[in-house]
Amino acid sequence: MNIEELRDYCIAKPFVEETFPFGEETLVFKVMGKAFLLSGISERPLRFNVKCDPEKAIELREQYNYVLPGYHMNKKHWNTIVCESGSNTKLLKLWIDESYQLVADSLPKKLRDEMKK
Repeated sequence: MNIEELRDYCIAKPFVEETFPFGEETLVFKVMGKAFLLSGISERPLRFNVKCDPEKAIELREQYNYVLPGYHMNKKHWNTIVCESGSNTKLLKLWIDESYQLVADSLPKKLRDEMKK
């Protein structure tokens, strides 16, 4: 996966916006204003942070050498995924989907209801 594929995948999700709140090098995807994925746009190999259930986050780090504690994030809730040889695109998309859903589910009821319209 490269940065363009990552962007296309994230921006296609409902109610997602792309932002640069930390400067022009860090791309942040938000659902209804809350971040679910962050990535440095010029990092090689591509790396991105996704939110994760705390127990699953630990399991993934133990199982995959390209899953690390969230860089510059709460390491209990965020993982950094390094897109290098051996990383599985299907898994990467699954983890992006799970991050999106975790954040969407944590939104206030008013916003969740707005997403259902």
